[in-house]
Amino acid sequence: MIPNTNRRPPSPRVMRFLGAPRFAASLTLVIIGVAFSTHLIRGVIGWPGLVGVLITVVALAVASLIARRERTDWHGLLPISIMVFVGWCALSLLWSGYAPDTIRGVLYQLTFTFLAIYVALARDTIQIVRATGDVLRLLLGLSLALEVLSGLLIDLPIVFLGIQGNIAQLGPVQGIFGSRNVFGLVSLLAGVTFIVELRARSVRRGVGIGSIALAGFGLLLTRSPVILVVALFVGLAAFALYWLRRTPVEGRWMLQIGLLGTTVVGGIAAFIGRAQILNTLNAGSEFEVRYSLWSEMWRLVSLHPLEGWGWTGLWPNAVTPYGWFDFVSRRDQTSGLNAFLDVYFQVGLVGFVAFLALIGLAFWRSWVLAANKRTLVYVWSPLVLVILIVTSAAESTALVDFGWLLLLICALKAAQGKSWRSLLRPSPRNRIG
Repeated sequence: MIPNTNRRPPSPRVMRFLGAPRFAASLTLVIIGVAFSTHLIRGVIGWPGLVGVLITVVALAVASLIARRERTDWHGLLPISIMVFVGWCALSLLWSGYAPDTIRGVLYQLTFTFLAIYVALARDTIQIVRATGDVLRLLLGLSLALEVLSGLLIDLPIVFLGIQGNIAQLGPVQGIFGSRNVFGLVSLLAGVTFIVELRARSVRRGVGIGSIALAGFGLLLTRSPVILVVALFVGLAAFALYWLRRTPVEGRWMLQIGLLGTTVVGGIAAFIGRAQILNTLNAGSEFEVRYSLWSEMWRLVSLHPLEGWGWTGLWPNAVTPYGWFDFVSRRDQTSGLNAFLDVYFQVGLVGFVAFLALIGLAFWRSWVLAANKRTLVYVWSPLVLVILIVTSAAESTALVDFGWLLLLICALKAAQGKSWRSLLRPSPRNRIG
């Protein structure tokens, strides 16, 4: 065969454009914006539209990485815990009873995994915080604007977005995120991001204060007891980090041990008094729905305890056993409403242990960096992980979309600063060339 000599490599001008910091900054904004807007995109143009958007974004990220390949340091970036968990989810295709849905779920997971890797490679932590802040300012403002339109101006729900128009009664509101709990979670993430931005002086004081007020207003309008509990945990974590950062270096290890002991004791006390806590948080029949769902999941997980039923991420309601859960709970469920039980059900005990290792290592590394680094921006990652971990007891948001993206970004940035493989990196004077 005669080789095709008509193909030309991309021009240097195109490669410079794709590899430019400004292109990486813009693409990071798009990636984070798409991750937080999946419900909005699906509501407007459906799943085919969302898939098209994701394919386009992935193609741009691949092109950007190729253009930046000589400046990109991959050494020790991808934690083994992420590779094990994602690999086990993909391997569940071998025993899944709904192989097409598992393939779609794995591809969807790998898409956001790759996008998280791109963001972690292309941007520093402060740049990621700024991009997240810019996206959340826009999306929170859009959510409240649509709530005002629905509840005050036209007095009709916006059905395709799930907006019920309850803002005249001061909530609960859903915004563009589909449920009040997810809107509350996004508002809480936004609040932490805006405070870090303000304290790090990466935004003007007026913009920072206004953004914090916007996040607080959105949080209150959700009227979600779950998110209020999460906010309490975030406040305690922020106080602990502030205490650690103010403590002399030689005394930090004692304080760390004390904080760890207090956390363990508090966790045991919360487990023992879980019935009273749940009764306090129970708002009508909401917990009864969750309890019936969790009970049925726990019953069925015993049929495949080690390997699980097969990974799907978002639940496919048209296949067994997920359609059965809709019947039991009398609602259309897209997740197990508990990330830990959801993982256990889908990929069994092996996947559950891998998931615990992923979030545990990510949190430990980010916490140590936040306690010992002078730069305030390192506080962002552990506080975001606290939000995702605590929320995972009542939502499965950390497994898909923006929750999975943020979890991996935090894990990847923490691994860059605290991975054991960094010890294997050759020193500059030992490198050839």
